Amino acid sequence: MEPVLEVKIGCLFAMLVVTLVCGLIPICFKCFQIETFKGIALLLLSCVSAGVFLGAGFMHMTVEALENIEFEIRQLRVKNSGGNSSGDPNSASKEYSYGGLIISLGFFFVFSLESLALQCCPETIGKPKVQEEEVSEAHIHGFHSHRPSSLPSLSRKPFRALILLLSLSFHSVFEGLAVGLQTTVPTTVQLCLAVLAHKGPVVFSVGLRLVQIGTAPRWAMFCILSFALMSPLGIALGLAVPTGESEVGHSLAQAVLEGVAAGTFLYVTFLEILPRELAAPEAPMLKWACVTVGFVFMALIALWA
Repeated sequence: MEPVLEVKIGCLFAMLVVTLVCGLIPICFKCFQIETFKGIALLLLSCVSAGVFLGAGFMHMTVEALENIEFEIRQLRVKNSGGNSSGDPNSASKEYSYGGLIISLGFFFVFSLESLALQCCPETIGKPKVQEEEVSEAHIHGFHSHRPSSLPSLSRKPFRALILLLSLSFHSVFEGLAVGLQTTVPTTVQLCLAVLAHKGPVVFSVGLRLVQIGTAPRWAMFCILSFALMSPLGIALGLAVPTGESEVGHSLAQAVLEGVAAGTFLYVTFLEILPRELAAPEAPMLKWACVTVGFVFMALIALWA
């Protein structure tokens, strides 16, 4: 067996194990459960995870999608111009931000899906019943709820959690594919470590999010297991691809799909995760500090990864 193949197989199992462990920690340990982990600790940890999602969206997924889309468009222009790379492709690619457009399309795609679902099934909103239960429950415990009524209702959370998992899973497949397509041992190890550096905090935040929305432990474990299999699946696909120069069209299609995944991730981050954590009026500066810590952590990882 070739050394590169052995390293890739090791990376496959490393990604599987690290993702499973980090994702199952908040699900398996009772200290993270909603019933026993209430108060300021849960609030601050949730804000840190929100910052991690924000950093992953801006510093990893969006940046990678923009770079890959613009690069593939330049390559396609060079190919169509007969190999003439006299600076025209670079100037032409700056005329319009195709990467930004594709990411925005991913954002509006999920926005339209959710709007269509609520339009066709208005009974899924369930605002009056949910709000009445929350208000009555708040009065029973002796405090008043100050959350605005514009927050997503509880019935939307499973849908957005599913979108979050799908976008992250989609991105993980391409991360694993990039590892599987490497041709040398050093580049394979370096890229694998870079992926694991930001995948660990992100999947931990995903597990915490599943706990917060009240997902049943079995379903939460199934979601984490499915997500953990995505990067190994990408590596396996990379091993199955014959070595050689890939076609520009295929690479451009991959870059476009990465852009759509980044757009869906941003949608869930800004319309579900951040509003939920920042809506309550308790300790606003402390929450800001926790979100900043999570974002700075992912930004520092981006410097190395």
